[in-house]
Amino acid sequence: MIYMDNAATSWPKPPEVIHAVVRCMKKYGANPGRSGHRMAVQAGQILLYAREMLCELFNLRDPFQIIFTYNCTDALNLAIKGSVLPGDHVITTSMEHNAVVRPLKELEKQGLELTIVPASPDGVVDPNDIRKAIKPNTRLIVTTHASNVTGTIMPVEEIGKIARSHGIPYLVDAAQTAGVLPIDLSKLPIDMLAFPGHKGLLGPQGTGGLYIYPGTKLRHIREGGTGSQSESLFQPDILPDKYESGTMNTPGISGLGAAVKEILKHGQRKIYFHEKRLGKFFWEALSQLKKIKLYGPADPFMRTGIISINIGNKDSSEVCNLLDERYRIAVRGGLHCAPLAHKTIGTFCQGTIRFSYGFFNSLDEIKYCIRALEEISRE
Repeated sequence: MIYMDNAATSWPKPPEVIHAVVRCMKKYGANPGRSGHRMAVQAGQILLYAREMLCELFNLRDPFQIIFTYNCTDALNLAIKGSVLPGDHVITTSMEHNAVVRPLKELEKQGLELTIVPASPDGVVDPNDIRKAIKPNTRLIVTTHASNVTGTIMPVEEIGKIARSHGIPYLVDAAQTAGVLPIDLSKLPIDMLAFPGHKGLLGPQGTGGLYIYPGTKLRHIREGGTGSQSESLFQPDILPDKYESGTMNTPGISGLGAAVKEILKHGQRKIYFHEKRLGKFFWEALSQLKKIKLYGPADPFMRTGIISINIGNKDSSEVCNLLDERYRIAVRGGLHCAPLAHKTIGTFCQGTIRFSYGFFNSLDEIKYCIRALEEISRE
């Protein structure tokens, strides 16, 4: 199987990740922070280690600025619902995943005011359009870092500067960029960054996190046991306990810590340029095939490891099934849980065939995909 669905979940996982999960389950799979015995202490150390690895990756000093969540969607729900109230105004874009749009639309039913800034047909957002949308009651700006449909990288630094100049918190959805693009949170004007553990970070499913900039006001949306201040009937106000209730996914987080260590060992620069080389070759070859329509920016440095296409008027899901059954190529077709993005690029009815390559894909695999698409387009 040639796996080209890394935008959904990266695969294969590094052996070190699998070993870390199994080792945790076998040797110290106790409940972190709930007991004083050595297994519980070891489990707590695993969580701290993973936070420290993420701090090194994102260039942070305080590991407790990282809140562990079940996935990126969970982190986005915490950040959005903990930031705004009925009557507040939120700005987002037409390139967002439903993990952003659906919580906002649900809050809109309860009195939230929402502005969706349109992007260009390539999925590019103009920061000035964000600026123009700001109102006196704007309490949050939320954008994706890169589109999960076209891979288009958003100007988050420019948007963040606009948000900071108006005193508005800025939330970034890094579902497609964490582990793939360099993210220096000591320099970027970002107040909250939501990320999954199972995509570019190469970790297990069921892991994710939320970075919270010091001083950011964020209500907790879940209460429960934390292992701290157990004498109190109220949620602790300390980090990370304020936002981490209930038993943590210790085996998954153990794997996540090992995964980030592997990224740091290989070096993000190496991963970044490997994907850019694959993307440049892939795009240029596909652009020579007459029946293939490409979406998003042609410049590989303006997008992540995603290339979305269509072949004439063929149904995108049918082509994906053909790629799987005949060629053993795993891709994703349809709307990718981002209907607004597809409306923006004009593919809402047809969807797209999304190829998302990663660090473990090779140039030979890209060439095989090109030959397969060439054969299908001739049919």
